[in-house]
Parts: sequence; C-alpha cells; structure tokens
Amino acid sequence: MRLIRLGAEPSSIGADVRAALTACGTGTQALGGIALIGVQPPDCPVPLDAIVVLPKGVLVIVGVDLPDPAVKLEAPLNDQWKMDGWPLVSQDGSPNPAAEAVAAATAVAQRIQKMRAEPLPVSTVVAVGPFVSQVVQPTVDLNRGVRVLHPKPSTLLTAARELATATVPCTADHAAKLLAILQTTGTPPDARSFLAEGFSDAVAPDLASASTMLIPKVQVRRPLSRKRLPEGAEPQRTRWTFLAAVGVVALILIIWLLVLLSGGDDNATGATTEPTVPQPTTVVVDGTAFVPKEAKKDKDCQAQAFGDVKAWLIANECGGMQRATYETIVSDKQVTVLVADLDLLDAPSARALMSVVAQPGSGGVHGPDGKPLENAAFASAVKGSHVQLTFVVWSGGAGDAALDPIAKSALRLPATR
Repeated sequence: MRLIRLGAEPSSIGADVRAALTACGTGTQALGGIALIGVQPPDCPVPLDAIVVLPKGVLVIVGVDLPDPAVKLEAPLNDQWKMDGWPLVSQDGSPNPAAEAVAAATAVAQRIQKMRAEPLPVSTVVAVGPFVSQVVQPTVDLNRGVRVLHPKPSTLLTAARELATATVPCTADHAAKLLAILQTTGTPPDARSFLAEGFSDAVAPDLASASTMLIPKVQVRRPLSRKRLPEGAEPQRTRWTFLAAVGVVALILIIWLLVLLSGGDDNATGATTEPTVPQPTTVVVDGTAFVPKEAKKDKDCQAQAFGDVKAWLIANECGGMQRATYETIVSDKQVTVLVADLDLLDAPSARALMSVVAQPGSGGVHGPDGKPLENAAFASAVKGSHVQLTFVVWSGGAGDAALDPIAKSALRLPATR
C-alpha cells in the first residue's frame, strides 16, 4: 500500500486510519494499491479521510468520531445507532452518520462514472473511534457493501478483501487515470510504482504468449551470420537444407496464424467469440450497488412519455430528457431501475409537472428501449427546473411495494453515463 497525503484528515479517527494503512507497507505482500489521505474529490460533499484505489475496487473511508470509547456499537444503516445500549444522538438530529458516508461514496462513484474511468466497485467504509471493541451490523447491510469498523490493519484488510471483488484487475494505466480524477492537484506515481502495488500491466496475457511463441523464428535466423563451415562440409547442400527447414517453420507459423485469426474449431462450428467489453462502473447509493446498463438522451420529451405526463408535456415546453437503466440485486433477485431527468423551462414548470406525476396512474416515461416498466415502484423529485423520475421492477416482471425504498434511493442516480 502506497500512501499519498494530500491534506489533514477531517476526523480524529482519521489518524488511526492513516496508521493502519501505513502498517500495510509498500508493495503487495499485505494488500497493494494506492491510498489518498485527506482528499476531497470534485463534487464530493465532504472531505474524506481516505480513498483507497485497489487493483479490484475502490474504498471510500469516512471517519466518524464517537463521543466516548465503546465496548459494543450497534450500527444499522437505516436505524438508530447505539453505544453499549444507549442511543447515539448526533448534533444534526440524524439517527446515525452512515448517510453522510454513503453520500460521499456515491459522489466518488458518480465522478468515476462521469469521467469514464476504469470500472471498479466503489464501496464505503465508516471508520469509528476513539475505540470500539465490537461493531454489530445487520447482515443485509453487510451484503450491501458497507462496513462500519474500528480502523486497525486487520479490520481494514478484511474489509478490502471482502469489498474489492472486481473480476478483472485494474491496469496501471487506468489506475493513474483514476487517481488523476480523484486528486486534482499533483501528479500520479509513475507506472513502475503502480505495478509494484499490484496493478496489472497493460499488455494482455494472450499477446505476451503470442510474442513468446515467435521467439524460435528469431533464433532460427542466427546461423545466417556464421561465416565458417566445418571442414569437409558441403556449403550448397547445407544452405538448401537450412532453407527447407526455414520454409517448414514458416509454413507452420502461417497455418497457426490462419487458425488463430479464423477463431479455431469453435468458429468452424458456428460459434462466435464475444469481444471483451469493459464493465460499467458500479454506483453505490445507500449501500445498494447499481450497475448502469443503457442511457439515452432525447430532445422530444412528449414522444417518450405516456398518460397524463405525455398530455402535460404536449402542452408545455421541455428542453430535453435523459434516461438511464440500472440493475441491482434485492433479496437475491435481479431488479431493473429506470431513471429519467426532464429539463423544463423553469422551476414553476417543474413543480407543475411534479403535481401531475405525483397522482397515481398519471403515466410516466418509456425506458431507453421505448417501452414502459409495468406496475413499477415509483419515486419523483424536483431540483430547480428538473424533474427526476424513477421506476423500479423485478427484472422480467412487475414491481411491488418492496421496491419502494429502491425507487427512492435511485433518485440519487445519474441519468447520464
């Protein structure tokens, strides 16, 4: 783990976070990766104690200073926190500080997505102190990818290994781009430093294998530089024998290349090789991971709407509509999420449309595929002259009341990619 200190930690427990990360040492023997200490990326609402960019994920670490040490901290994401059985009361009246931490992680994920950086899961770590012997989290919160912990090398290592789970490791080149968009000052480390911290080389393994297979061709050419022949040898015959050997090797290489380019036996039977497509960046909202799938932008709002919403848009101006679909998992079942953002003439127009969409059965907007989501869980919000709509259904089916919390969380998802 290589540390880059950009500023002071915003919390007292941040010093323990830095000490735990420092204890990992450089290189990959313990963990690997790059940690930005005391950083506040653009669009992030609060300064962060650390952002840890790992080869298989990104951890956003937010420190929370408790009033006293605790033996046991009960830390649900959506309920009251308790220290040794006593409710933890915050100055702003919120039941717990997890919401601010998750909001910060969401902002980081959105910036990574906006800048089209290497797709990696972005997870939240809430570091609590001055000391907590035991932290209790509901299983559902753990499954949503949020960890509340007292920062020690052992707890941070465990959290990193549980949360950084990308199937394809981030390359050194993309890691440099990630750091460049998360820290707006300074220069990222050189490529050698990234490789030393476990990020993969940009050269694909299959290309490395191919170049290795071509080494014998270079070695065969070496006898051409020799001038002397053993006494009694026949130069002409040796030359023709050598050329014949070269011809055989060249023929084998040509056949091998033809087989490689044609796709081998699989293509001969009609199978096609799928190209490798980078996976989209996961966006975490309220501990739920949303994977973006499709996005679309339209100028003609009314053509993409139905019901009373379409009638209102026909009679009023709309500057454009942006829509995006996401997928997530709820109770081990796949869920489809549609997010729409309508840019209206002004704030009064936005509030007028909001009064229409708030009525049951008033219609809505189609997904990027031109189809509405049937009986979807629904949520809406107004921000200035923009109206945001979310529709959530079980993938391949309809929605129900169990998806209402997901629809509300999805209001914080971007409608663009």
